[in-house]
Amino acid sequence: MTEIVNRVKESGLISIDLADYKSTKELVSVDIADVLWQGLVLKEKMFRTWVKEHDWSAYADKAVYVICSVDAIIPTWAFMLIGSNLQHSGAFYVIGSKVDLEKSLIKTRISEDNLEDYRDGRVIIKGCADISSPEYAMSELVRYIQPVAKSIMYGEPCSTVPVFKRK
Repeated sequence: MTEIVNRVKESGLISIDLADYKSTKELVSVDIADVLWQGLVLKEKMFRTWVKEHDWSAYADKAVYVICSVDAIIPTWAFMLIGSNLQHSGAFYVIGSKVDLEKSLIKTRISEDNLEDYRDGRVIIKGCADISSPEYAMSELVRYIQPVAKSIMYGEPCSTVPVFKRK
């Protein structure tokens, strides 16, 4: 009987699955529109009272995006005040949309990879994953590993598209 040989494993190719970069944190939002006076205006005293009384501990270990879902002029310090409280609670946060948050989480996760794992490696970035903005994730991976990789390809080991090859 012939032994089955995994030629992909023996080839020395390093396969990266985008799914590994998807955050497992719960994504939640803080919408400033919820605390505007008559849904239009941010009143400082009212806003500061809300910030002081709000249960920021509910956001611990969550990923939070801070938005204003209505067309209102929000002073910069309001976002800073919310961010400060989220930071204190242990939340990961961005000021922006859910997509902005997902991109930030992906970039953070990529930066946690040990670059030495890719040094002089032939890397394949798999294309199919249930991840927000896969083109962003792939581009960030290329930006991160290109300085050390020998080559970067897109696809599956049986069918790749060359992206980068060190000369």
